[in-house]
Amino acid sequence: MSDVARVAGVSHQTVSRVLNAHTSVRPETRARVLEAIAELGYRRNIAARALVTRRSGTIGVVTVGLPYFGPSSTLIAVEEAARAAGYFVSIATLAGTDASSVDKAVEYFLGQAVEGIIVIAPQDDVRDALVPFASQIPLVMIASEPSPGFSLHTMSVDQELGARLATRHLLDLGHREVVHVAGPLDWIDARARVAGWRAELAVAGVAPGAQIAADWSAERGYAVGRSLVREGAPTAVFAANDQLALGLLHAFAEGGVAVPQDVSVVGFDDIGGAAHFHPPLTTVRQEFADLGRRCLELLVAAMEGLPLDPTPIPPRLVVRASTGPGRA
Repeated sequence: MSDVARVAGVSHQTVSRVLNAHTSVRPETRARVLEAIAELGYRRNIAARALVTRRSGTIGVVTVGLPYFGPSSTLIAVEEAARAAGYFVSIATLAGTDASSVDKAVEYFLGQAVEGIIVIAPQDDVRDALVPFASQIPLVMIASEPSPGFSLHTMSVDQELGARLATRHLLDLGHREVVHVAGPLDWIDARARVAGWRAELAVAGVAPGAQIAADWSAERGYAVGRSLVREGAPTAVFAANDQLALGLLHAFAEGGVAVPQDVSVVGFDDIGGAAHFHPPLTTVRQEFADLGRRCLELLVAAMEGLPLDPTPIPPRLVVRASTGPGRA
């Protein structure tokens, strides 16, 4: 930093301010310092900085070990937001959702002296296993249903609102039998989507159609779709994620059930390629970039004792060709 200051003709403190993005540095001075940094190939010594500040500059992220779209997209968004804010990210992938697996992941981070932990595993067992750690380190869990009784902060896309948007869209098209293919109910977000589906039907005075248990896979969606073809498909199906919807579309096409003429299908997530399903899928889009940024902001606020804003992020409905008017 002293070399950078000498080349730029500024003080050591000014270089520090530029590196820490202080707003008090004049644009022309900032440009001169950045030019000197580039000329000298300067890199921060993170270890030395940690010794001086007594802060590691690192956050831990616990995530599930399966390649689900939501958690993996959230992980990418959190890492990008953390890097932009000057934090390093250390990642621990859970071998399971039991207390032992969660304990090992958190203890690993505590041994690294991380400043806070973000948990991307919205499952009941994981949440319960975090209870002993909530008073030891700032924790943010990406989940739409916080556990009462301990200081685990939560941030999420509003899952219930997303389900309500999907269901309302089908109701507005005239459908009066809306089946829901639900995700695994030990997942907090899956339960929130069930709650939103039921709540919107109740507001409309429409009795809920069948709630069909599933996982998050296209294979399970395909199996459910084949059963619906055999038993007589409803006019509308709301699937808990786009992979389930993909399996449904496959089964309906194979069974001669036209989408959306015979049955409308709505998914959840807006995964890459959803616009190219056959037909293109109507779905609920989660803004994962916003989620990553807001999650990091919440964690930093918790670490620094600042006011918290856990307001969920609203999703939006993306209407495509897989939905149409209900049958008369």
